[in-house]
Amino acid sequence: MSALGKVVRAGVGRRRIQTLVMVLTTTMAVAAAVLATGLLVASRAQFEHAFAKQRGAHLTAWFDPAEAPAAQVAATAHLDGVTAAAGPYPVRSLSPRIGANKSRMPVGGVMPEMSVVGRADTGEAVDDLSLTAGHWATGSGQIVLSDQNTPLGVGDRMSFPDLPGKPVLTVVGLARSVTATADAWVSPAQLAALTAPGSRPGLQMLYRFHSAATDAQVAADRKAVETAVAPRSLTGASSYLQTERSADRTEATFVPFVIAFGVLGLVMSVLVIGTVVSGAVGSATRRIGILKSLGFTPAQVVRAYVAQALIPASVGTALGVVLGNLMAVPALGDAQRAYGAGSSTVAPWIDLAVPAGALAVVGATALAPALRAGRLRTVEAIAVGRTPLAHRGRAVRRLLGRLPLPRALSLGLAGPFARPARSATVAAAVVFGTVGVTFGTGLAISVNGVQDGLGRRDAGAVTVQDVAPIAGKGSRDTIDPALIAAKIAAQPGTRRYFSTEQAQVGVAGLAGSTRVTAYQGDSSWGAYQMISGTWFHGPGQAVVPYGFLRATGTHVGDTVTLTAGGRRAPVRIVGEDLDVREGGMTMLTDSSSLAGLDLKIPSELVQFDIDLKPGIDAAAYAASLGSALQPPGILVLPTGNRVNPTIIAIDALVTMFTLMLVAVAGLGVLNTVVLDTRERVHDFGVFKALGMSPRQTVAMVLTSVAGIGVVAAAVGVPVGVALHKWVLPMMGRAAGTAIPAADMTVYSLPILVVLVLGGLVIATAGALLPAGWAAKARTAVALRSE
Repeated sequence: MSALGKVVRAGVGRRRIQTLVMVLTTTMAVAAAVLATGLLVASRAQFEHAFAKQRGAHLTAWFDPAEAPAAQVAATAHLDGVTAAAGPYPVRSLSPRIGANKSRMPVGGVMPEMSVVGRADTGEAVDDLSLTAGHWATGSGQIVLSDQNTPLGVGDRMSFPDLPGKPVLTVVGLARSVTATADAWVSPAQLAALTAPGSRPGLQMLYRFHSAATDAQVAADRKAVETAVAPRSLTGASSYLQTERSADRTEATFVPFVIAFGVLGLVMSVLVIGTVVSGAVGSATRRIGILKSLGFTPAQVVRAYVAQALIPASVGTALGVVLGNLMAVPALGDAQRAYGAGSSTVAPWIDLAVPAGALAVVGATALAPALRAGRLRTVEAIAVGRTPLAHRGRAVRRLLGRLPLPRALSLGLAGPFARPARSATVAAAVVFGTVGVTFGTGLAISVNGVQDGLGRRDAGAVTVQDVAPIAGKGSRDTIDPALIAAKIAAQPGTRRYFSTEQAQVGVAGLAGSTRVTAYQGDSSWGAYQMISGTWFHGPGQAVVPYGFLRATGTHVGDTVTLTAGGRRAPVRIVGEDLDVREGGMTMLTDSSSLAGLDLKIPSELVQFDIDLKPGIDAAAYAASLGSALQPPGILVLPTGNRVNPTIIAIDALVTMFTLMLVAVAGLGVLNTVVLDTRERVHDFGVFKALGMSPRQTVAMVLTSVAGIGVVAAAVGVPVGVALHKWVLPMMGRAAGTAIPAADMTVYSLPILVVLVLGGLVIATAGALLPAGWAAKARTAVALRSE
């Protein structure tokens, strides 16, 4: 081994604490960078990855077989511009009843109407379904459900008592279609058995086109298909772009806070690494002079100190890549479930690019103090050594010595003024750590508050929904909601309730239709969380989300005109509510506001939200009410807390990033205090000779950083609050909503006090270990030290 190599190895081995800090800091930084970069790259391509993997359909089309026979529909697969097609598949809209199940769902309750497609397999050319549980339906009595928002699982049953033979199907699998082409799949023979005599199932075709990147291109493709078949035979079509936009909104929600945490982690890592190398140079000034006197050139000294940084950094980088990939499994898994598609592994190129960038940053950070070491003059370096300047902080020590404080505490409080540069390093580490904790805490409170606000869509403790068709009839017939309301009112335990119905109406000046939810009864107790304005209190008033206001260019207080069948009804927007469904293109109003439109609202969209009296068990009430409402069958369920997978993913990532920042901040404090205590070994010996106890020594060392911790936290907390106020609205806009004021102002006085004390905890925790070493040092040995 060369002489330079021996110097490098000796330096790494001699400064074990600094080496360990370098390894751990680099590990944390690289792990955070791998996780953050992996999440950003994966999230921005989640839908594209799943769409390509499953060969998703650019267009899903439905045809009426009475207008266009199957052969004519199949011929559309050969149109110009069609690169792949699948079908025609038979399809039916059915309303099954819940059978025996493991989910404690009420047997006999009616499930929402679902689109059931007859397919022999999962598909290959287009819409290659991904099985997420169980197996494919290959025989009679089997069905595969879409794994999106289904209350049933593998092994559960559903019945069709209104069909010939009253068939019962068992759920044998759950599958995922990237563009949601159906709610359930059965074999073609099974679908035929689910078709009543004299009726014919519809036909479904799935297409991939050469050009389908824009709405205009997809619309042109649809027009070509519609032209190729008989008039009026195309009954509906769905573009993949709508699903993609929904996925993009989810993905974009992650970007602002991940970037914020990534920047904080990078800055802290550079700070700690620079401190470690600078401390190594400052504590080895005399050794550098000796090396130069033995013939080492300035260039060799520079290489030696850069190498002493790169060796532990290389070890930390390797560990960080492994740790980052391990953390990515649950983190990207949560994001994958939030998006409903994608990969849960980090892209391979990230595992190469991030370590290369990290080592480059370490080398550049270590170069500045290494160049300073190379420029030191040999004689001055040997003469000066590492003795600190004794005159610094004298005035402060004298002033604090006059205060009625124990001597150990006054010496500790004066310590930072003797070494202002190192004190600034500790303060910076605590500031960034406190910023991360403050930002992470506020973000977690806010996103969970938004989740609670979105949960207000399900008011009350029990929900009655999806009214069943009258037995023995082949179509849905209206059921008098007043009869259901009477039975709810007569049910013991009912406190209050209201009903809602839904309809599609036009809005003057806005293309397409808007879904309106019409309320009957006092709904004030079930109001959505409001962003601005108030809940509606009578006819002619409505509340709408952020997306509606942005699309129409309106504001709270403006009036819009609803249209249907040539009729018009003006409504005034009295509030902006928290709602992200359908891109925010929804409206909530009193049913009397739609009276002038003479709408025929389908009875299957009736829903009752029921609030119970105190002490009433929701499950028992739902079971009793379900029995009272049979027949006809109605789905009566206790209102469950719907956990948004996006919120789960954000909470998990915020927790991991915050813990990483706290760890890096603590390591920064540890390194600086270790350097300081090693330089003051002789001082500790003098203090002990004068009667200072080990406990007083620990108190002195901890006090030296405690004051810095409090001051730094007082600076870091406001910065973290400002970062929260900047990032959270960006996340809201990406998700398609504004953020309620209650979820923006989450920092109460008790929380702020705890966060400031958190800075004190970071500082003292980082100094606790070297304080213990200083307390254990033997007096005679300390006095012999330089």
